[in-house]
Amino acid sequence: MPAPPGAFAGARFSAAYDALLARWPAGTEELDVPTPFGTTRVHAHGPAGAPPVLLLPGGGATGAVWFRTAAALGAAHRVLAADILGDAGRSVPQGRPLRTTDDLMAWLDALLDGLGADRAHLVGHSYGAWIALSHALRRPDRVDRLVLLDPTQCFAGFRPGFLLRSLPVLLRPTAARALAYVDRETAGTATDPEYKRLFACAAEAFAGQRPVTGRRPDPSALRAPLLVLLAERSAAHRAGAVAARARAAVPHAGVETLPGLTHFALPTELPPGALARIGAFLDGPA
Repeated sequence: MPAPPGAFAGARFSAAYDALLARWPAGTEELDVPTPFGTTRVHAHGPAGAPPVLLLPGGGATGAVWFRTAAALGAAHRVLAADILGDAGRSVPQGRPLRTTDDLMAWLDALLDGLGADRAHLVGHSYGAWIALSHALRRPDRVDRLVLLDPTQCFAGFRPGFLLRSLPVLLRPTAARALAYVDRETAGTATDPEYKRLFACAAEAFAGQRPVTGRRPDPSALRAPLLVLLAERSAAHRAGAVAARARAAVPHAGVETLPGLTHFALPTELPPGALARIGAFLDGPA
């Protein structure tokens, strides 16, 4: 009997996902955390009693991409990398539908509750950075420190050309289109090939899913300590403009630009110095 439509795409995605998971440090646990909106898959590494650090990936990337960050932070932190519910990954939507930003914030609250974390550090990349910043603004009592990696829709909008080039992938997603898109946006730079394969397979396997998005938040009310790391060669926006707006909106923020990196290179290509900077920031004074 032939496989049902989508079965091959799902199998390719699963293989790509497992290939990245194989690069996580020894002792990593796989958790399925129930929430009112469905079960969330979380990759957990580090001592159970250590300060929790919740990692939120970019759109279509999954929590599996954080293997370098887990290795760098796991000695002194409880690293928790989530597959964002409603996006690609092994989280399973069920129960209440996830439709609005309020729903997304309620999901994140429930996820932290299920992980036993009253408060946590949040680290987000791209779409995950928008979620992390939104949560820090709406739930300041639950966020200790905030790290945003090349954040989108946080301090500035997307470049129009970036959106135009993404339309074929958004409207008619296939693995080939997604791979060509990433190759074009990262041309001439180092980008992890297994991550590119995962992103491409996810675009096809989860073609029917539409992650929750919302308005750009007003970051000026942010109370949490903030570190923003921007990709110098980001195609999503102009790093210099985002840096200027971030400093103006949040004067207490640390804002740095990582030379030679593209938007899609994070977090798999974070250099050792950047990982050390994140660790030192998270361990800063209360």
